[in-house]
Amino acid sequence: MMTTRPTSNTLATLTLSALSALFLTGLAPQALAGTERTPLRAATLPAESVQSAETARVIVRLRTSTRLASTLSAGTRTTVAELRQAQALGSRLGLTLQDGHSLAPDMQVMTASGMSSATLARRLAADSEVLSVHVDQRRRPHAAVSDPLYAGGSGFSPASGQWYLRSASSTLVSAINAETAWSLTTGSAGVVVAVLDTGVRWNHPDLDGKLVSGYDFISESVIANDGDGRDSNPADPGDWISSTENSSNATLKDCGVSDSSWHGTQMAGLIGASTNNASGMAGLGRHVRVLPVRVLGKCGGYDSDIIAGMRWAAGLTVPGVPANPNPARVINMSLGYKDDSASGCTASDPYSVAVAEVNAAGAVVVASAGNDSRQVNKPANCPGVISVAGLRHAGTKNGFSSLGPQATIAAPAGNCVNLSGECLYPILSTSNTGTTTPSCPTHTTGGSDAAVGTSFSAPLVSGTAALMLAANPALTPAQVMALLKSSARSFPTSGAGVGVSTCVAGLSADQDECYCTTGTCGAGMLDAGAAVRAAAGSLPIARIGETTTRIDLGSATLLDGSGSSVAAGHTLTGYGWALGDSTLARFNGTTSGSTASVSALGSGLVAVTLTVADSAGSSASSSAVLRTGPAPTATCGTDSSDGAGTPAATTTTEDSGGALGAGWLAGLALVTVLLAAVRRRAAA
Repeated sequence: MMTTRPTSNTLATLTLSALSALFLTGLAPQALAGTERTPLRAATLPAESVQSAETARVIVRLRTSTRLASTLSAGTRTTVAELRQAQALGSRLGLTLQDGHSLAPDMQVMTASGMSSATLARRLAADSEVLSVHVDQRRRPHAAVSDPLYAGGSGFSPASGQWYLRSASSTLVSAINAETAWSLTTGSAGVVVAVLDTGVRWNHPDLDGKLVSGYDFISESVIANDGDGRDSNPADPGDWISSTENSSNATLKDCGVSDSSWHGTQMAGLIGASTNNASGMAGLGRHVRVLPVRVLGKCGGYDSDIIAGMRWAAGLTVPGVPANPNPARVINMSLGYKDDSASGCTASDPYSVAVAEVNAAGAVVVASAGNDSRQVNKPANCPGVISVAGLRHAGTKNGFSSLGPQATIAAPAGNCVNLSGECLYPILSTSNTGTTTPSCPTHTTGGSDAAVGTSFSAPLVSGTAALMLAANPALTPAQVMALLKSSARSFPTSGAGVGVSTCVAGLSADQDECYCTTGTCGAGMLDAGAAVRAAAGSLPIARIGETTTRIDLGSATLLDGSGSSVAAGHTLTGYGWALGDSTLARFNGTTSGSTASVSALGSGLVAVTLTVADSAGSSASSSAVLRTGPAPTATCGTDSSDGAGTPAATTTTEDSGGALGAGWLAGLALVTVLLAAVRRRAAA
């Protein structure tokens, strides 16, 4: 019976020991070309913002042939005088306008009170002597986040922090430009990403408020390691294999002795860790939800369980399993196994059939290419799957990454450069300190637990796809794939060490570090910012910024929608804010401006929704989940969510475990009503 194993880093200890032995024979501490630790398994514009209704401010360009601009000619012989036409223009339109600075001989700023900037712009545009008028918008730099592990630095491990999310540079060639994407959208709670993996540790502080109820699809109890087969609890009990199990257990024999990987928890953190809460790490999809679907346990998981998990995650029917109340728009599968068949993944392959069904249901499927340095693994080699190859920080292919024409795109997979000491460029994520059963929540570091592998490349693409769908929910899986490819940055062709050659597809031997091509590693390097911009097109985007994602009792946080954006030539005409639970939080003041203040009334998780409308009659919404009251205490060891067959959403309360059941969706149900109200205000 074929098993499918996760591509992960559970052999890290063995690998590091072996490399240490090499140093005793006199190897230099700097890695040679193609040698690295291996796993076990462009400039952009900032987002637009809009002034509040109390500070209407526009830039007016006048027709130079009109009497309003006739005074310009007198000043052009020497110095051009400040254009002061607010009084004249305002008197004709019945408005009280104030002059602002001139920007050019025919262009000046004008302000007014008692109306929004968008309203002032519409009224001025109706005047025949006005050539054009635009809201004088406040531009902002691409915002970073307050999470300390994001920046890294002295005293942190790894010191490079979350380097893979930052802007690409001459050093961090493969970094994915997440801050550019965040300037457009921080994601939406209406977008769910399924993580098909080993399950999750519900009590990790960085997953607080980010998880929705999932399912455990492991049918064999020995592999499941939780006392039973399939059940409604996807908590990860650990996937370690003892020496006894490896030598004599009928199911686990020769799987290899290993510690628990906490692999699913690591994937979940990369996609959706709680962000901008001055704690822990940053997730790529700050406001998206994560759906844990457990398909891997001891020694991996069966294809049948994985395929059932795929279908259920997308909202399709699986016999004997309750319907999924939170269908995923993106399915992340950081798993696979080498495909030795000559035909690859054919149309009749069960994975191909499942992918086609899942795609038809509207879900994007993302899978890691594999870590065996040869051809792309299954299911990443199946049609319709976004297959992700792994890159070093310098943009070259990781020595361990699988490759071939089935690869769709490439993303950072972590690498160390050095063969001893702290790993310099690993992938930091959420994890657990337990070597067998669960212990304390933690994050991976640059030490012996350094995380590298294409497993970590896939969730960076999945998180980007979730941001794209937050910007444009109507995108199909095929469109998401096409936009990821067309927005990718070109692979570098130089800059690596001596002896690094061009990657070649189809070799029967391992390929170490090499220069990627579009025939070996996909269309190019992932650019999250460019992909989200391409996804948005001409649609408005509702962007929720926040002072913090956690509100102490008796305190307030400022929600900022001014980073919402519209297409060129359009203006934002209306805002509307709504809360899902008025017993946990309340608004302080208006809910129809670009910002809204929210106070905490009780302890729990509350959904907040922002809806915006533009001058073309289009509208868009985005949602976030805020923690009100104290954050849950990080507990070590097992907790109530570990009970076999017990739904984590019912045993893990909002105050103690940070899991979201179906109830949080009630807040999102307000979106339809809110859209109608904002459109009415925009039309008034």
